[in-house]
Amino acid sequence: MDDHIKVLQGGGIFLGLLMAWILFLMGCNGLPDKRAKQVEKAVVVPDNYVAEFDEPLQVASTLLEIFDDAELSALIDQALANNPNLLIALAQMEETGFNLAKVRGEYWPEFSANGSASRSGGNAIRTTKIYSASLDVSWEIDVWGRIRSSVDAAGFDLAAAEGDFEAAKQSLVAQTMQSWFSLIATVKLLDLAERQLESFESTRRLVERRYEVGTSTLADLELAQTDAANARADYEARIDDRDQAARSLQALLGNYPDQSLNASSDWPSLDRSVPAGLPSELLLARPDIIAAYESVLASDARVSVAYADLFPSFALTGSGGRQSDTFSDLGRSAFDVWSLAGGLSAPIFRGGALRAELGAASKRAEQSYQNYRSVLINAFREVEDALSSESYLKREETERLEALEAARRAEQLTRREYEEGISDILTLLETQRRVFTTEESTINLHSARLINRVRLALALGKGV
Repeated sequence: MDDHIKVLQGGGIFLGLLMAWILFLMGCNGLPDKRAKQVEKAVVVPDNYVAEFDEPLQVASTLLEIFDDAELSALIDQALANNPNLLIALAQMEETGFNLAKVRGEYWPEFSANGSASRSGGNAIRTTKIYSASLDVSWEIDVWGRIRSSVDAAGFDLAAAEGDFEAAKQSLVAQTMQSWFSLIATVKLLDLAERQLESFESTRRLVERRYEVGTSTLADLELAQTDAANARADYEARIDDRDQAARSLQALLGNYPDQSLNASSDWPSLDRSVPAGLPSELLLARPDIIAAYESVLASDARVSVAYADLFPSFALTGSGGRQSDTFSDLGRSAFDVWSLAGGLSAPIFRGGALRAELGAASKRAEQSYQNYRSVLINAFREVEDALSSESYLKREETERLEALEAARRAEQLTRREYEEGISDILTLLETQRRVFTTEESTINLHSARLINRVRLALALGKGV
């Protein structure tokens, strides 16, 4: 009887120490404040964007509606279907969905079937055979919310992965559009280089004829030949630029990167744009912002998991089956062996590993929060840049077009004066170069305007 009392007293002391340890953990290891509660204060958002773009245009609500171009739409469809990076993002999102389903499985009891066979014997006893079969079940009772927090974290991971996939899809559409505009620009620049070569060759022939009749010097001829040679070199460089632009677009489409892709020489219309709206609306429009926010929630949930790991875990286990010295008896439906038990496992000493993991999880949550702030700041910067560039690029293009017309008039006048012997070769060559460099600028500027229109839509989180 005394032994039983001692056992009970020892068990009571153990339970008392265990409860004291739990209370100590609860008092000294309070769960850190969740960064998700601070996201509204991550960046001070103004009421309106600083940069403005007030040109009255037709309103487009998505990236795909900005340009009414059937050829471009077909390229975008091909990129969405075949681009390997987008397909990787899709697989990653689907993998995250399976991870959520796997974590949710911890809510439910775990069943397993087991069977065994043994044979024993010796010189003095007969050989015995024992066959057994059992159905075992174990179930962790989620007292501290560890499983619930793990499921929450996995759910936030899935939401973040969905945001990442949507962001990747929008980025791919934007890249395809911009690559298409770059290809058109290289086609136009190649045509410009061909006309430039013809112009300088024409001037070289003109100077050569004048040299042959003695009305021009050898130095004039050498200058004309220099510009003609440079024009031939520029022409070759433009061919290479066009081929590289075609290969870049082919890669986005998921095709072999050859230079066979052709582009029309016509620009798509710029008569549609997307409304900027309010800065606060960007928080719900940009998928990368949503993904960063969900990552904050996921990291906070994992802090809760690490916190719950400091406390004891409770589990119920059960088993039922049959045991017999005859294998055929195992097929009977009645169970003649069963057990039911409850268990408690409490961490006492692990060299500070659990506390270190809690600290690490808290720092990972802090990183997620700061990453969210970084994504926000970058998103607003992209919008402000694109809005500002819309106005600047339009005004710059207008001025460049006026300069181009003036340069062309000057070139025509200078050529007539040179043929009449009034002007010199340096003036003629300089006016020719000015025409082509100015026209090159206008081509690059119009391409930049198209690309920036896409940047604006992408920065504002316009979907596809």
